[in-house]
Amino acid sequence: QVQLVESGGGLVQAGGSLRLSCAASGRTFNNPYMGWFRQAPGKEREFVALINLSDGRTYYSDPVKGRFTISRDNSGNTVYLQMNSLKPEDTADYHCAAGRYYSRYVDSFNAWGQGTQVTVSS
Repeated sequence: QVQLVESGGGLVQAGGSLRLSCAASGRTFNNPYMGWFRQAPGKEREFVALINLSDGRTYYSDPVKGRFTISRDNSGNTVYLQMNSLKPEDTADYHCAAGRYYSRYVDSFNAWGQGTQVTVSS
C-alpha cells in the first residue's frame, strides 16, 4: 500500500503563488503515476495534473495549463504542484493520488492523501 501526505496549502491573494507537496511512502514502485486532483465545495473531484515518475512526462487540465507545474524530486517519492497566477476559482481542497496507469479519472487511482486546502481571495 502507498501512503500519501500533502502539505503547502493556505490562503493567498489572486495572482499569487503556492507550492503543494505530496510525500509518498510504502509500495510506491507499484504506482508510477502520481497526480493532483481538487474538489471545491458542492462540486465533484476533478483532475488537475499528472506526472509519470519513470519518464517525467506531465499532463494538465485545460484550466490550469500554463499556470501550474507538476514535478518530482530525484527519489520520486515527493511530488510538487507549483501554482502560479492563482485565481479565486482555484479555491478547493487539493488531493494527491497514486496509480498504476495514465488516467484523468478519480476511480483509476488506488491511493489518496487527506487533502490540503487552498483558498484564493479576490
